[in-house]
Amino acid sequence: MENKEPLCQFKLMASRDALEVIQGKWRIPIIISLTYGKKRFGEIHRDIADISPKMLSQELKSLETNKIITRTLFDTKPLTVEYSLTPLGLSTTKLLDELLNWGIHFRNEVVGK
Repeated sequence: MENKEPLCQFKLMASRDALEVIQGKWRIPIIISLTYGKKRFGEIHRDIADISPKMLSQELKSLETNKIITRTLFDTKPLTVEYSLTPLGLSTTKLLDELLNWGIHFRNEVVGK
């Protein structure tokens, strides 16, 4: 019998890494907002109306640090900042689709239609 412990440990570590990046109430909605294209801060805030500007700013910084989004500055007056998904951020599409499918299934099973 082969030792599956290293594979198990690798999968546990990888899943923790993924959850660390997308954890919390706001990061997935921000990523979803940006799947519809490049947006400025105010546009993301309008998409996710119940997030405070301070929290949105913190979450955008975290997503940028984790290379999920990129922040582009334009030399305009006033200064324009645009956010977009990186290739790594775009790679979350399948994950988000599966999460949505499971969320619909969960809602139907537990909450009811």
